[in-house]
Amino acid sequence: MRLTHTKKGRVAMVDISRKEDSSRTAVAEGKIILARETLSLIKKEKAKKGNVLATAQIAGIQAVKKTSEIIPLCHQIPLTNVSIDFQFLNNGIKCACIASAHYGTGVEMEALVGVSTALLTIWDMVKSAEKNEKGQYPKTRITGIRVKEKRKG
Repeated sequence: MRLTHTKKGRVAMVDISRKEDSSRTAVAEGKIILARETLSLIKKEKAKKGNVLATAQIAGIQAVKKTSEIIPLCHQIPLTNVSIDFQFLNNGIKCACIASAHYGTGVEMEALVGVSTALLTIWDMVKSAEKNEKGQYPKTRITGIRVKEKRKG
């Protein structure tokens, strides 16, 4: 079997074997823009698919745990804590994911995967309420996904 290489050489994980383990935490955030009627359904737990935020929270945590399977070249990290929190806004929901580990590399990708998956799960669970008569999503969008903070030590 012949492998294709980049101009700079082969593709490989970053070698962290010489790095000392330390406490690491990353906070990622993002938001989903939704119609007011949809936000009301979520608040009242009346969405057709069930409890939107509880499901999104579980999906986000599960995704964090599987980051190394989703993102090529990410290390498998022994997580010590993951949390997903939501805040209602006038026009949507803000989501924050906090991931922590005691390891030789950071947990930013885990936090980003968690917040992204939680927001995508919200969209999936309310898409029937968000569609217009043409089957499009004129208001719905995910935005502002970023690493808000990372800490080491």
